[in-house]
Amino acid sequence: MPEIQNSKKYDLEERTYRFASRCRDFIKKLPRTISNVEYERQLMRSSGSQAANYIEANESLSKKDFVHRIKICRKETKESCLWLKLCEVGKNEDSEKERQYLLGEALELRKIFTSILNKSI
Repeated sequence: MPEIQNSKKYDLEERTYRFASRCRDFIKKLPRTISNVEYERQLMRSSGSQAANYIEANESLSKKDFVHRIKICRKETKESCLWLKLCEVGKNEDSEKERQYLLGEALELRKIFTSILNKSI
């Protein structure tokens, strides 16, 4: 009897990449204020860092290195939440909706990284 495979594929590398990519696109649409310029830089770094560190975790040579990288992923995802909250979207409803989506995604990613950590320790 053939094995039934789940049609939904959960690829966390792809998901973290998409999060970083959507943060980049979100940043492009924000008003250029003095404060936004700095928050945007920080958001770009933290969203990309969580994606890059997840790739590094998957290539880790030891359990200790894996746990360390996942902790960094969780930390960077938490930072992304802060920068998303601090960005000024002005009166643009689409940007506010995107921010809320990104905040929700960051929260889910943080929960996933926390779960991975709890199962790895």
